[in-house]
Amino acid sequence: MSPRLPQQMVFPGPSKVLFGGSFELRLKARELYRDGVRLKLRPQPFRVLQILVENAGEVVSREEFQEQLWPSDTFVDFEHGLNSSVKDLRAVLGDSVHEPRYIETIPKIGYRFIAAVERAASEDAGLHPIHPETAPAEGIESPAHTSSIDASLTSRRWIAALALSATAILLFAAYWWRHSPRSVASAPAHIMMAVLPFENLSGDPNQEFVTDGLTDEIISRLGQADPAKVGVIARTSVMRYKHSDQQVQAVGQKLGAQYVLKGTLRRDADNVRITADLIRVSDRIPVWSHEYQRGANSLNEVQQEIAVETADAIFLVLGEQKHAEPLRAGLSTSSSQSDAYLHYLKGRYFWNRRTEQGFESAIREFQSAIDKQPAYAQAYTGLADSYLLSASYGWVSPKVFMPKARAAALRAIELNEGLAEAHTSLAAIAQNYDWDWATAEKEYRRAIELNPNYATAHHWYAECLALQGRFDESFAEIGKARELDPLSLIIAADYGAFLYFSRQYGPAIQQFHTVLEMDPDFPRAQMITYAYVEEGRYPEALQIVDRWKSGRGAGWGWPMSAYVYGRWGKQHEAEQAFQETLKLSRRARLEPSNYMLLNIGLGKKKEALDWLEKAYDERTSNMNAIKVDPVYDPLRNEPRFHAVMKQIHLE
Repeated sequence: MSPRLPQQMVFPGPSKVLFGGSFELRLKARELYRDGVRLKLRPQPFRVLQILVENAGEVVSREEFQEQLWPSDTFVDFEHGLNSSVKDLRAVLGDSVHEPRYIETIPKIGYRFIAAVERAASEDAGLHPIHPETAPAEGIESPAHTSSIDASLTSRRWIAALALSATAILLFAAYWWRHSPRSVASAPAHIMMAVLPFENLSGDPNQEFVTDGLTDEIISRLGQADPAKVGVIARTSVMRYKHSDQQVQAVGQKLGAQYVLKGTLRRDADNVRITADLIRVSDRIPVWSHEYQRGANSLNEVQQEIAVETADAIFLVLGEQKHAEPLRAGLSTSSSQSDAYLHYLKGRYFWNRRTEQGFESAIREFQSAIDKQPAYAQAYTGLADSYLLSASYGWVSPKVFMPKARAAALRAIELNEGLAEAHTSLAAIAQNYDWDWATAEKEYRRAIELNPNYATAHHWYAECLALQGRFDESFAEIGKARELDPLSLIIAADYGAFLYFSRQYGPAIQQFHTVLEMDPDFPRAQMITYAYVEEGRYPEALQIVDRWKSGRGAGWGWPMSAYVYGRWGKQHEAEQAFQETLKLSRRARLEPSNYMLLNIGLGKKKEALDWLEKAYDERTSNMNAIKVDPVYDPLRNEPRFHAVMKQIHLE
């Protein structure tokens, strides 16, 4: 086959390429960024990506890659290099082999870049498509030019003037097209919107739970309006802009949203006044605005009205004469239930703190809401979530709280089968307590069917798939969660965990670093330690561990220190860390998994298996990773290990 790509790849014009809504490829610097954060990418995968995006929509064959990048290598080396590069790219982009968003595999032929690509000639230039095949070659005169060598200067000036005029007309047309109102025919097929935290103007900090709860409820309701047409950024990401003075345009671009809803709330003993503004991010033009004045007990009614009317405005943007009728049902607006609604809002406010005390307060508030309104399905869902995460985080025994979580989730579904959150909670219980993978998957799929915009359902389903070793499906699902909740630290950290589980240690370390740059103490991102160990980077692993040897982190820090030193072969230091762990155990109870980890590091398989079986008996939540976590590799040939694998239905 004659190669279509030139031997020396030349990229005329653009210095950066944008794709996927958040990725930026800087060609001259040979750097890849996501949301302004530089991603680490080896030179060879970068060059593969560069070729793909410059030929977006076209199939690039394996022979063409070989001719361009590996002309002198053997075929075997080339195959390994290309496959490895594409695998690295998919990991960095969060792409999937089976449901690709960026790189499509063309079996037995090559690859094709399928995402929309926009290019800019400089950092400040507007975006425009570029066609390298039409670029003029430098230093070559056409026959017409040669024959017109004696043309008059006047003719040349007229030609130049006409060219400038044509350019000006084209620029004006492009500007008009970009900024003029669109017809129905040109309406976008799908848009992303963000509901920014409502601002509390009441002058009472104790009313923050009302504004936060109002924001949550509107996000939830808008997410169910028409998920095929409207995506809604999740709470975790938008809450980063609470009390922020950043402009709507900057926030919208950071979140990947084309429209932003912002508002204010003023509430006293008798009245509530709420303003809401739907703003187009591109030019900051308000699309719809409204002010609501109601009695103080009408919050439930107002949040419903805001969601419905915002959805109606969005549908008009999409060119549809459609009303959000599904959003009008399902909420009672009687004043007799207003107290229950306030308790529910307080419960969600405390739950979102994700602390032990926060969950305790949330349980009290959700129960108070149920006491005042026994058929309050959302309150039962909040109760299920609180019990579930308290047990999953290890603050309360799973045997105590998981049955309570299950009962609350089932009651919520009994009252309202259409609650995506309740199905997600039930799925997580099946996954983390029952180890019933089939039921977990069924419930996650039902939740996503009910509300495709619910980021948590995508996130937890991705974990369910990863724990079973189904990584291609997992990366596709976590990619959807990241799109809906782009600033979520837990989703970003879990993406790193899935990379680690799939033995992609370099990309995992890179992803964990991204999270740690935003929050150095974020617990899940401390998993970078395990990836460092697998890479043999023991001093870097210990730098992380040493920060956790005091206070509440000691229960993980000292056992982990023994594990790292043991893997490093430093037996004396490992034994010292073991003794410190024993001292600590006299003052506080440690999880069986910590003792198991410690003994694996010391090479004591029998003791490690003893603690593994104890962790199974206690239904410790992190047991479900034993199929994929490299930590367990030294035990995989042991019959007792396989017996546990069968008991949790992973073998």
